[in-house]
Amino acid sequence: MTYDEAVAWLFRQTRAGGPRGLERVRAVLERLGRPEGRFSAVHVVGTNGKGSVVAFLEAILRAAGKRYGATTSPHLVDFRERIRTYRGLIPREAVVEFVGWARRQSFPERVAFFDYSTALAFRHFAEAGVELAVVEAGVGGRLDATRVLPRVEAVVLTNVGEDHLEALGGSLEAVARDKAGAARPGVPLVTAAEGPPLGVVREVAQGVGAPLHVLGDGDALFDLPCPPALPGAFQRANARLAVATARLLGLPEETIARGIARAQHPGRLQRVEWRGLELTLDGAHNPPAARALAQELGAYHLVYGGFPRKDYRQVLEILLPKARSVRYARAGEGALDAAALGAVHGAPFFDDPLEALEDARRAAGGQEPVLVTGSLYLVGEVLRRLGSAPYQA
Repeated sequence: MTYDEAVAWLFRQTRAGGPRGLERVRAVLERLGRPEGRFSAVHVVGTNGKGSVVAFLEAILRAAGKRYGATTSPHLVDFRERIRTYRGLIPREAVVEFVGWARRQSFPERVAFFDYSTALAFRHFAEAGVELAVVEAGVGGRLDATRVLPRVEAVVLTNVGEDHLEALGGSLEAVARDKAGAARPGVPLVTAAEGPPLGVVREVAQGVGAPLHVLGDGDALFDLPCPPALPGAFQRANARLAVATARLLGLPEETIARGIARAQHPGRLQRVEWRGLELTLDGAHNPPAARALAQELGAYHLVYGGFPRKDYRQVLEILLPKARSVRYARAGEGALDAAALGAVHGAPFFDDPLEALEDARRAAGGQEPVLVTGSLYLVGEVLRRLGSAPYQA
């Protein structure tokens, strides 16, 4: 079995309509010898900013010389980007070996892609001797596969916004309650949540006995030691969450400052040059992310691709006012097609993202910026086609 065949097999695995829950991932981890108990963790949940918080904490741990692990999703170009350690990306051979093992197993319930990839990450961390892993949740907190982590030293709930509403209860308060379900007794919970969702988070934290630290409360714990490396005003909140968490973990101030100043997170306000054209790549896939992105930019030529399960109509309402011209591109399998997007705004649709970029380049005349956004899958495909490797192997 090749590496590409192994990854393709992983992506074909679904829970076949079964309910969300922890039983499937627990069954896999049990057969692997419970590797999740062999390292400590920071659990990162929330609507937006999870990957950026992981990136900041990863850079801080690297600066501290720690044997760290990190998970983020989705990947941009290579599946291995999802599972990183102080040694680099997970080796291809480890992915192939794990899939070979998984295909020989039989479980009571169908195991989904995220369950398998979470188990793979935890086994890899254990085998690599990871001391502390920074783990990004998938969807929600209470029933997410990453909730099985037993040795959590801090929980970060970035924020609560309009995403996964149907899966998590239908209201912002219900989303907040699900994500706050990641809280553990006695474990610090750090958050930038505000408004009614913050009230829910406070209630849940108090109920389980989790010390709560809120960005908006003016606590010096969140003060930045230096400007963050990641671009965008919205990244300051993510950096402050990471800084507060690092301080709670007892990491030295000089190490925290070095990490914040060196963090990298591809696909978020990433600027690249292509054939003399300035491209801004960002995976803004929901209304809060689109609002934050639009505030950072002037006028642009828009290349958009997304998925029907997201609130793409509202995202486009936010992005279109600054767009000098618009093109739609297919973001991947199951993505929005020409019929769906044409109903929102009359603009050309391209199956090939590079053809959309070429058309945008002509419209921009080489003088005006082009924004590629709507999904990290689209951003990843563009980076792949441009020959860019977001992370070093």
